[in-house]
Amino acid sequence: MIEYRYINGIKLNAFQSEEQLIDYASEHKGILIAINAEKIYYASEQTREIINDNISYADGVGAVYALRCRGLKKVKKIAGCELWYYAIKKYHTAKSFYLIGSTTEVIEKVVEQLKEEFADINICGYRNGYIKGEKEEADLINDIADKKPDFVFVAMGSPKQEILMQKMLERHKAVYQGLGGSFDVYVGKVKRATSWWINNNLEWLYRLIKQPKRIKRQYVFIYFLFYLTFKKKY
Repeated sequence: MIEYRYINGIKLNAFQSEEQLIDYASEHKGILIAINAEKIYYASEQTREIINDNISYADGVGAVYALRCRGLKKVKKIAGCELWYYAIKKYHTAKSFYLIGSTTEVIEKVVEQLKEEFADINICGYRNGYIKGEKEEADLINDIADKKPDFVFVAMGSPKQEILMQKMLERHKAVYQGLGGSFDVYVGKVKRATSWWINNNLEWLYRLIKQPKRIKRQYVFIYFLFYLTFKKKY
């Protein structure tokens, strides 16, 4: 049984490893939703419903800290940008995959690179993340339902990717994961922080240094820690 706590109305699961999370998801199906302080703080009625109906995990240090403050000490920070690759590495000989997101150039490079790494991988479909209008969205959902992939990875950013995955899930039960900009990182278009920053829980600072405009988004982490520590909001 996976332990969890409700924080600002969000059910946050305390997974202890990538393997535990992927095995749980493979058995139960649903959307894997990465949770960080920003997602908890700005939770809306719609996002809460989607998260609580699916499979959340702690993707940020804020989410890990929140669970530990609520008594769940055995929880691991699981990076969503690594989790999808872990799933492919583990299941590439036994499962099928559908990839959605980024530009056409990037997604084609992702597929090419994955096939070079895993010669026997079954990628049953892919497309870019620029879905224009209801018809393109309906065609995509129909294609997912027809091809019945085991894993569907959607790199479009939140909450857009979660809303789309929820519609897909209603038509076809599978493991879905939102990836944000992970495809761009995988092909080298965007550089991720080195292991030192990651291992010291400072990846957020690395991204802030590289993208100073993110400072407005970082303020939420301070508010989140204040309210969490003094239990005035959560």
